[in-house]
Amino acid sequence: MQPFTQPAGHRPAPGRRPAPVLVAVGHGSRDPRARATLARLLDRVRELRPGLDVRLAHVELNAPLLDAVLEGLAAEGREAVLVPLLLAPGYHVTHDLPAALAAVPELGARVAAPLGPHPLLAEALADRLARAGWTPADSASRATGVVLASAGSRDPRSAATLRRIAADLGDRLGGTPVLAAYASAAAPTVPEAVAALTARGRHRIAVASCFTAPGLFAARAAAHAPWIAADPLGAHPALARLVLHRYDGAARARTAGPATPTRELAAI
Repeated sequence: MQPFTQPAGHRPAPGRRPAPVLVAVGHGSRDPRARATLARLLDRVRELRPGLDVRLAHVELNAPLLDAVLEGLAAEGREAVLVPLLLAPGYHVTHDLPAALAAVPELGARVAAPLGPHPLLAEALADRLARAGWTPADSASRATGVVLASAGSRDPRSAATLRRIAADLGDRLGGTPVLAAYASAAAPTVPEAVAALTARGRHRIAVASCFTAPGLFAARAAAHAPWIAADPLGAHPALARLVLHRYDGAARARTAGPATPTRELAAI
């Protein structure tokens, strides 16, 4: 089935529902760069899918907040797909987003899967490392290693997802060992992962930033890099494609189901 698309300026034929709004949901951050970074990411998404209504929302800390965005969409009579700008399942994906939808029962909507794992994510992570200074020679070296830094969660599915992302990145880097590490709520920490790689004889250790935007956790992780630290994923072209991939998957599931408002999480 073809994904939902609308040419710019197109009005749907009478009786035909417009494509659901893509609501990209970020966590929110006190770092002023975070909102601007996500805005640039969504500009790339719009460039890839002209005519698609794409809106930004945040769980906390930044406007517009998710609750207000959903209430506005319900008032407009629209439907929506919420795409978490989060890398793995955790409390925000499995609880906060469905709870926000449940508070607006008149809105037909679905929550897409989080961004990871996916080959496009590994592509973006590897490219960010390359821009920080990683070379093909580093992939071939037995002295290099990578710590994949992320926020962390107490949900065991989150740790399993991050380990899968780390394995995907390692494969993309030619078999370089990549260890997942966390800024909070889970172990190992970035310094602990660095120590584990050092004990394996890996002395050139890079930190890959598994964050969608700058913030406190990303900065802390980068500060522990013994060698190079990659920037957060930000508005990377592969991440924009991944956002649309998650949207399309949830939108296709929407057309396969009943026409009544949907309150479910797409498969993760």
